[in-house]
Formats: sequence, structure tokens, C-alpha cells
Amino acid sequence: MSSYPYSLLPNKGDHIRLLRLLPNEDEAAPIQCELLDYSLQRLSSRSHLYEALSYVWGVPHDKLRIDVDNDPFLVTVNLHVALSHLRDPSLERILWVDAICINQNDNEERAQQVQLMVKIYSKAHRVIVWLGKETVNTTEALEDIQFAASDEFTELSKIKINKQAIFALLQRPWFERVWVLQEVAAARHIAIACGPTEIEGHAFCLGLKSLQLSYTDVPKLQTLPSITYLIEGASLRSRNTANSLEKSSLNIRTLVELIDMFRTRHASDVRDKVYALLGMASDDPVKAGLQPDYNILWEELFRNLVRLILGKHASVETGCDKDRPLIKSKGSVVGQVAWVRTDKKLNVNIGFTSQNIAWYPGKQMDWTLLASAEAIRDGDVICFLQGASQPTVIRLYRDYFEIIMISVTPLREREVSKQSELRECLTFFPRDFLLAWDWIQAPKELRDQGESNSSLFDKSTRTWNIALILGDLNEVEKEKYTLQEAIKGYNTIFEGEQTMLKLQHGLTPLCWAARNGFVRAVKLLLGEENIDLNLKDSQYSRTPLSWAAGNGHETVVKLLLETGQLGVDFRDHDGRTPLSWAAKNGYTAIVKLLLETGLVIADSKDRYSWTPLLYAAKNGYEAIIKMLLKTSQIKVDFKSRDGRTPLSWAAGNGHEAIVKLLLETGQVEVDFKDQVGRTPLTWAASNGYEAIVKLLLETGHVNADSKDPNGRTPLSWAARNGHEAIVKLLLETGEVEVDFKDQDGRTPLSWAARNGHVNADSKDRNGRTPLSWAAESGCQPIVKLLLETGQVNANSEDRDGLTPSFYAAQKNHQTIVALLVETR
Repeated sequence: MSSYPYSLLPNKGDHIRLLRLLPNEDEAAPIQCELLDYSLQRLSSRSHLYEALSYVWGVPHDKLRIDVDNDPFLVTVNLHVALSHLRDPSLERILWVDAICINQNDNEERAQQVQLMVKIYSKAHRVIVWLGKETVNTTEALEDIQFAASDEFTELSKIKINKQAIFALLQRPWFERVWVLQEVAAARHIAIACGPTEIEGHAFCLGLKSLQLSYTDVPKLQTLPSITYLIEGASLRSRNTANSLEKSSLNIRTLVELIDMFRTRHASDVRDKVYALLGMASDDPVKAGLQPDYNILWEELFRNLVRLILGKHASVETGCDKDRPLIKSKGSVVGQVAWVRTDKKLNVNIGFTSQNIAWYPGKQMDWTLLASAEAIRDGDVICFLQGASQPTVIRLYRDYFEIIMISVTPLREREVSKQSELRECLTFFPRDFLLAWDWIQAPKELRDQGESNSSLFDKSTRTWNIALILGDLNEVEKEKYTLQEAIKGYNTIFEGEQTMLKLQHGLTPLCWAARNGFVRAVKLLLGEENIDLNLKDSQYSRTPLSWAAGNGHETVVKLLLETGQLGVDFRDHDGRTPLSWAAKNGYTAIVKLLLETGLVIADSKDRYSWTPLLYAAKNGYEAIIKMLLKTSQIKVDFKSRDGRTPLSWAAGNGHEAIVKLLLETGQVEVDFKDQVGRTPLTWAASNGYEAIVKLLLETGHVNADSKDPNGRTPLSWAARNGHEAIVKLLLETGEVEVDFKDQDGRTPLSWAARNGHVNADSKDRNGRTPLSWAAESGCQPIVKLLLETGQVNANSEDRDGLTPSFYAAQKNHQTIVALLVETR
């Protein structure tokens, strides 16, 4: 920096300094200059009579002296050469040159003057693009370009053109500098100069078009069309517009779009990669804290920029590699680039894979985009980062992603509309993205973090996250391989802990560790910055707490609860909470931990209308039932979707102690029928739980002869299943109709006989059989039933030698006699 004693510029009036370059006929004479104050608000029907220099500073420490107001002033070699060539032998020349006209030691002045640069270049009489000093063939290259722009140029003329000289000229540093975009975009008249040779900017662009040069084999020239387009348009810009320009912006594109296009261009100060684009932005980045300010560090500026694009959700790490900061963000994968076609515009076809957007999987969409600093390729991933209004294009590099285009804005209105519709569908951002945003176009590996277990743990976690994203893209084999690589890393860290992992789609690292009860893994993951403790897996929507509670890992549950950052009552895909899972599977200690938080709904219902109490009652977990009842939050008689209550399940599954607990509450309807018409008594009788049948009968609130829709009673079910003791209990009530027939016409005895639960031919002390007694009493259905069993002797004689036929004939039951005769 020079120690020249600058005077302060007035605060108002858009004041700048102009450089008066004094003439000298001696080309070798020292350069003499003067600085003068000038207001850009001076009205004029013409442009202001100064020229603005667009150039590259060059090597900052290689400087030569000029004199400004008779004081020594050091400038870079490139600027010294430019001033030497621009100096006229006889006439003074008025120039604006940033390195001299702005006090580079005053950060506040730099910031203020940078905001005026659009006006400075737009109001200038001419903008001189200085490509540098003359070297071998540079004059020939410029003359060839000028000739190609003339009417005399033909196809045959191309043969004599020195293309290599032109390519060399076009690769000069000026074409890669970020500030020149704004400078030529604002200009109304441009001249291109290299050494002593100078041509008009319009002719320069026409000549390059006529030459039809192919830049595909020269990576540095891929972005050349964007700058020649701006140069060519200079002559079409109205000078009156320049003089009436109030806002210091050219309104070309939004700042984010400009950054996507030009972020890899060069600047001696990395902050200028943002500040140099502000004058072309169509939005107002100042509101996001992005006005030029050289008193803040790049790290703060970059965070402000990320906040503008992604909101408050993303975190930023700039580290020592300023040109390649890292962003950590939640996001959702929506698809992949199917193909890319480039003609005059960039056309991209997107294939959608996301299961988070119900109507999109399998569909495709075409986008017409502006060219980006890094070319989009087939297979690039499309995602929405949390907080972003536009999708992002990223590319996988081992265990992280490179940002290719951070904010995709299609050029066609209908494509924008479809994209907005797509964004509105997304409310779930399950994935963790580690994103490197390259500002120098040089992808490289993330720095090695060392060989320690903690760094291997980080790498394994990143690899796992990549596997989940590959799963979202339906890259099944890649997902499986990547997940196995992550597991290898975890196994190396946690020696001796055997991972019995199923390759379950969408399981996050913390979910995996919590599900398997790996305490050390959970502790390490909880130490990770910005880890989402409530992030659900994508298959079952279960949180780490849900997995740990459901699988009985008490220590892991404690660790998670101690963070104080959990959604303790989050529901999964089936509406089950961690408490539901713990109660269902009988983990008493975990139920106690969850209830003690005071943050759970003890009576929560899942999608099947099952509560924790219902699960515990069905599965016989007495201690859990007691804890739930103590909460006073429980509806003891709640019915599941099939109409069964906790009492019904406990009675039907033989959990006597739980039946007692529920009856003691006095809050149960003992004789309630479920959707299949069965009462708790029916279930207990059917399944043979004598003690429970006795408990229910003792309440005095049950109908011992209750009938289900098929007409079957508890007695019928007990007889059918051979539960003799329960049959006796029911008969002793005196409330059952012993011979009642169900809808199939069967009595309890019929069911018992049919299923082999009676000795149909047994004799009493008089030697008489059931058939003998039925025949005498005229019970034709019973006679028929007994005969059908095939287990009776129709001619059995009692002690008096009398047969069933005799007793039937004696009572004149002729039909029964006929049945018995037919059976002989």
C-alpha cells in the first residue's frame, strides 16, 4: 500500500477521485499524476469526460514508483506499464484507476467507493480494458481478431489466422478476474488494449464470433462467452440511462445466481468475490448484511451469505482454506440429473426419486438454466437444503458432496412454477449433508483429520450419511456397499461390540447405535456438533429414543434423556411413542424413566387405537400396569380398534393379577362386548382360565349366559374347548341355558361331543348310558347327536338287561326307536 496523504472525500454527492495523467514526450520519463475530487452527480447530457481503467493489479509485492501530486506512490508493475502506454505526449488524460483513486488503506472508504463502481464505469466516457504488456504475437492476435470482424474476412482467411496466439491472449489474467464483469457490464463504450495495440470492444467480440473458435479443449476459456457477451452489449446501452442511474446496480440477476455463475473467478481479496457481484444483483443483498465492508473477515461475510441462501439452519466452517468452506445442513434428496444438453442454453433433465414427495417419484422434469461456474453433469444429485427456497445441485466425492449450483433457478416461468410446487411438498429434511463449496474450481479431498478413533468415527458417520442419501436415490448396491464401509469403521472403533446389523433402509447412525444398545457409540454421537437427536429413520419414522426404548437399552435411554433436547413423545409411522414400545415389550425400568420426565402422554393412542395400557395388559406386564394406573392419566376401559379393552385382553390371555388390578379400579365395564360380540368372561371361558372366570363371576356384573353374534355362550365355548372346571363353574351359577342352540343348531353338549370332550357311552351306577336316558326322555336331537359320534353302543344293556330301544318303545317314542333300529 502507498503512504500517499489522501484528503477525505465529502460524505454526500457521490464523490470520487479522478487521476490526471500528465503528458510527456519522453516515454522513459517518470510518470507524473495529480488527483482531483469529482462528483458523479453532475448532470450532463453526455458521458462524463473521464476514462475508467479495467485491469488486473498483478503481483502485489512487485511495485514501481510514480509521482502523485509530487509525492511518491507505489503501483504494481502491470499498472505502471498501463499508465506508460496510456500517457499522451502532449495532452493530459483523465482516468479512474481503483488502486490510486481509492485510499486502499481506509477500509471505510474502500467499502463506500466499491458501492459507486457501477456508476463510475457506466458514466465513464470510455472503459479501457488493459490486457497487459505486449509479448510475442499479442499484436498479431489482436489484429487477426480485428480483421475477422471486417467485411473483408472470408472462410479462406481463417487459414492464415494464428489461433494459438489468440488462445494465449484470451487466457490472460484479465479474463479470469471477477471485478471485470461489473466493469464491462456497466460500460457504454469499451476499448481493448494490449501494449500499444488497441481495438474497439464491439469489433473484438464480432471478430471472435467470426473465427468460431472451439474452447472445449481449453478449460480456462469455458466461461469466456459470458464476458464477451457483456462487452458486446456495451455499445447498445443508453448513455442517458447511465446519467440517470440512481441505484448502484445493473439488475442483471440475483446475487445467488451471479455467485453460482462466477464464484470461481479470481480476486486478490476473497471478499471481493461477493462484493464485485453486488453491483450486478437484481435483489437487495444489503438487507442480509452483504454490503461492502472491509472491516469484517471473510468468515463472517460467508456466514451472512449462507444465511441469505439457506436461512439459520445451516452451519459453516471456513477454516484455513478460505476458497473452499464447508457447510453442514439438513436436507432432502429429490432426484438426479438424467442428462445435460448444452446449445445456446443449458438444458437439464431431472429424474425424481424422493419418497418425501408423494406424487413425484418416477417423474421427470426439464430445466433450462444459466451456465454455472462448475458444469452440471449426468448423475449429479438434486436436493433441497433446509431453509432454501430453491433446489441445490451437488456431486458426490467420497464421503462428502461438492456444491455445483447452490440455488437452481430455471429460466422458463412454467419451470419455476413447477419447482415452487415441488418445494411446497417438502416438509421433512431427514438427511445430514456435508457440503464443500469450491470458490476456485479445484475439487480435492477433505483434509485428513488423523488416525484417531474420533476422526475415524467422524468419517464413518459421514459415510453412513452418504449411504442413506444413496438409498434415497434408489442406488441399492452402492447404498449397501457404502453402509458396510461405515460399519467397518464403527467396528474398528468399538472393538468387541458385535454389530448384528440388518441393512435397513434409512437408519441413521444414532438410530443404529441406539437400536443396538452401543453405549460408547451413542456417547460419541451425542458429542457431535449439531446432531439432531430427534431425526427419524426413513422406513419406520422412529427416533433413536424410540429404538432404544423398544429394544430395552436402559442406559442409552438415560443418555438420550439427559441431553434435554429430545422429543420424548415423538410418534413413529404407526403412531407409537417410545412409551408405547417400552410398555409393549415389557421394559419396566424404561417405562419408569419415561414417565418420570413428565413429558409423555401415558394414554397416547397409535394408529390402531392401542395405548400403552392395552399393550401391557395383553402381554401381561403387571408392574407396568401399576405404573400407568398411578399416573391418573389413563382411561382404564379404553377400547382398541377391535373393541377390546385392557380387561378383555388380560382375561383372554390369562393374566390373573392384571385382571384383579383392573377390577379393583372400579372403572371397567366388566361385561362389555367387543366387535365380535365376546365379553371378558367369554374370552376367559374359551381359553380355559378358571381363576379369571371365577373372578369375573364373583363381581356379580356379568351375564354368565351372554351370547355372541353366532349364538355361542361362555358355556358353549368352554364345552367346545374341553374346559370341564369352567363348565362346572358356569353351571353352578344357575344362570345358563344348558341346551340352548347356537346359530349352527349346536348345544354345549354338541360342541363337547363333537370335539371329543365327553365319554358318550359312559354308564351310571345303574348301568345306564346317556343314550338310554335320552331315548327314554324323547330327546331326539340328543339321541341323534350321540349316535353320530360313533362312540355309543345302541344295544347297551343296563343292570336290568334293558336297552335304549326298550325305554323308547315303552314311552312310545317311535321315531327314536326307528333311529336306534337303523343304527344296529
